[in-house]
This record gives sequence, structure tokens and C-alpha cells, in this order.
Amino acid sequence: MSASKPAAATGDKILDVNNLGAWYGESHILHGIEFNVRQGEVVTLLGRNGAGKTTTLKSIMGIIGKRSGSITFDGQEIVRASSDKIAHKGIAFCPEERGIFASLDVRENLMLPPNVRDGGLSLEQIFELFPNLKERLTSQGTKLSGGEQQMLAIARILRTGARFLMLDEPTEGLAPVIIQQIGHTIKRLKSEGFTILLVEQNFRWASTVADRFYVVEHGKIIDSFANSELQANMGKLHTYLGV
Repeated sequence: MSASKPAAATGDKILDVNNLGAWYGESHILHGIEFNVRQGEVVTLLGRNGAGKTTTLKSIMGIIGKRSGSITFDGQEIVRASSDKIAHKGIAFCPEERGIFASLDVRENLMLPPNVRDGGLSLEQIFELFPNLKERLTSQGTKLSGGEQQMLAIARILRTGARFLMLDEPTEGLAPVIIQQIGHTIKRLKSEGFTILLVEQNFRWASTVADRFYVVEHGKIIDSFANSELQANMGKLHTYLGV
């Protein structure tokens, strides 16, 4: 698999979130979220259900009605940008519910999103990553297993040319063998120059792919550490996550 590399050098800060607030109607969900992601990293947001992790991803993608603070991507402020303009900057969001269209087959689901930038993966490259999809091209999207639907949801955004991928709970409800395959895919994408922001409950699995972790609680970042510091922080993590 090969695709054009992003302009920024590996290690440069590509996403910088500062004092981010977000609301659903009158409900204030995010209270000053602050974190960053460097080019070529896999960064994971950890936290209990309802902590604000998914809202953070949706805020970055511009699909939350009311936001405040600052989100800069590749040096440009996007906190007030519309979701389509954000997508054309090379950011893609793969939601937890996957968004597979029941009335479309696998090929149609794959081809549905428009290209937002040059350098998207070809179908051949996608089938190299996810050979199951090639075998199921004419199957209805919702006739796929949960693992195949997750593969399709990730494959669909890879075709668009986005290089910054936000994946919300990609292993939720999947069999261990599929979780392992998703892990291999993320490592492969990282090696190809993609940058990935994960929301994930399974921090033990996340530790096999992530470079750094941020812990979200009550709409704020309360801790952060590198993967190499995971074992030293295990006690705190059990407390944060209630496991």
C-alpha cells in the first residue's frame, strides 16, 4: 500500500485543541478540553462512558452545534468551520455506530463519500488491507458481520484522501481476532504516514497501537502519559476507568 505523504514532517504538531467547550442544546459537555496530536502519531482518548470523548471528536469534525475555544489543524483555525470545509482539510471521522447504509451494497457504501483530497487509497489498496471486503462486494452493507462493517467504515474514509483519521470505539463489540486485525491495520496506516486519534475503552488493546494517551473526565483532560509510561500509571487508570 502506498499513498502520498503529508506535507508536514513527522513529529510536527498537526492538531492543537485549546480551551474547547461544546454544548448539546443547553447541556454543557466539554469544559476546556486541551490536547495535541503530532504528525504520524496514534493518540488515544480514554475515559468512562459520558466523559466527553465522542463529543471531542464531533467537535473537531464540526458536527456539534455550539463550540468555543480553539481547534487548529495544520496551523489553521477550524473551530468555526463547517464540517464539509473541515473534511476538505483532510480530517475524517469514523463514528462508533459506523453509519453503514442498509440499502447499499459494499461497493456502493465504499464509493459513497466524495474524495476530499488527492492521495486516497484505491480499491486495490483497500482490498489489500481488508481482503474480506473484496469477497463481499455485492453483499448488502448490513448483512456483514460487525467486524466486516467496522472494516467497511474505516475503508470508506481511507478512499477519500483524508490523512487524519478519528476512530470512535473501533473495537466495540468485536471478536478478538477482528480486534487484532484492526490493530494491525492501524499500525500499517501509521507506517504509511497517517495520523490517528482514537476513542477507546479497551486501553490494553489501545496500548498495542497508541503513542500517547489522554484521560477525559467530566469534559476535561485530567491526565496524560506516553505509552512507555502506561505500566507506571496502571493504578491511576484503574481508578479513572473504574476497571
